[in-house]
Amino acid sequence: MIDSEDVKQTTTELFEQSLSQSKEEHYTLRLYISGTTIQSVTALQNIKKICEEYLQGRYELEVIDIYQQTEAVISENIVAVPTLIKQLPLPLQKMIGNLSNTEKVLIGLNLLPKKK
Repeated sequence: MIDSEDVKQTTTELFEQSLSQSKEEHYTLRLYISGTTIQSVTALQNIKKICEEYLQGRYELEVIDIYQQTEAVISENIVAVPTLIKQLPLPLQKMIGNLSNTEKVLIGLNLLPKKK
């Protein structure tokens, strides 16, 4: 028979292990913008701030201007800008908008658990 205390301990250990691994993961992000529009500039400022605060030294951010790299829009199936794509760690995640809701961005980056 399994002791419930052992299960709780194991679950807690797994959670802590997962949390420590997420603190070591490297993030690969792409931000698609449309020139220097207010929404694009705001999105860039917001994601830079979030990355420096929560992912310092563990991220790569590529900024792609859809006016200069139109082929990227087609290959990544971008339907709106600004769009942030989290390529790594998996799963791939897309976020659309100026990224001003920090909590939603952190959830999208899997840095915060989803609220139920």
